[in-house]
Amino acid sequence: MTDTLPMPITAPFTPAQRSQIINLIRRAARTEIMPRFRRLSAHQVAEKTGAQDLVTEADKAAEEMIARGLQGMFPHALVVGEEYASEHPEILDRIKDAELCFTIDPVDGTWNYAKGLPLFGVMLSALRFGVPVFGLLYDPVVNDFILADSENPAVLQMPRGLRREVSTSDGGAIEDLVGFVPLSLIPADKRGQMAAAMTRFARVNSLRCACHEARMIAQGHADFVLFSKLTAWDQPPGAIVMKQAGAHVAMLDGSEYRADVKTGYFLAASDAATWGRVRDLFDFLLDPANDAEA
Repeated sequence: MTDTLPMPITAPFTPAQRSQIINLIRRAARTEIMPRFRRLSAHQVAEKTGAQDLVTEADKAAEEMIARGLQGMFPHALVVGEEYASEHPEILDRIKDAELCFTIDPVDGTWNYAKGLPLFGVMLSALRFGVPVFGLLYDPVVNDFILADSENPAVLQMPRGLRREVSTSDGGAIEDLVGFVPLSLIPADKRGQMAAAMTRFARVNSLRCACHEARMIAQGHADFVLFSKLTAWDQPPGAIVMKQAGAHVAMLDGSEYRADVKTGYFLAASDAATWGRVRDLFDFLLDPANDAEA
């Protein structure tokens, strides 16, 4: 009797399919996102869970266009868009069983976008049974993107056909690291400890945009990023891009990151040694008995 081997996780697209996906994202940005940038009226912006969590007409229109295009190219794929999933959360339970699933964040950094800050992006991933195998991080403002799949390195594609591989930083000691931590999303009872821990680094901030934070890690401009609010659209594209650029990516407890994981902390760092040092500093997050007020 022989053992049954698991299905290999491989790159899902041909070059032609990849080009179609890129062109679809660019068209959505050109027709639905950029024409509305800095032109939104009050009635075109709404709160989802509060004043810090916004949705705009651009989010909805871009997602509809991208989802429709993907479904036309891949009729049997599961397509999970942020805005659709916000209204139909039951779709998230299908991710782990889907042989091919696309996740879409049509405007990542919506708060920035709605306030007129040119720091937002379009994020798309392809998953196989919850594992990211393709990621695309697109900046509509300058019309460039970083993409990667499970068989190829991360590449920055710039206008006029210019392209180059990207790679993470050399990492280093805690006091030399630059990173991103969303302090406001850390549980209230751990926030004081996190604020103190952040002073150990050379610099820590938040861009309010997972797309650009992942791009910074992949290009070696920052050394780590911690995500404490996990969604099926915010982390998967960056996870595969950062990994293929050389980063170590995992849940803070050391387990594998998957797009169907809904709770916990996801940490990416420039290499395994740096990841370990950052993880050791943040291990208080894993202790439910630990209280910042104690």
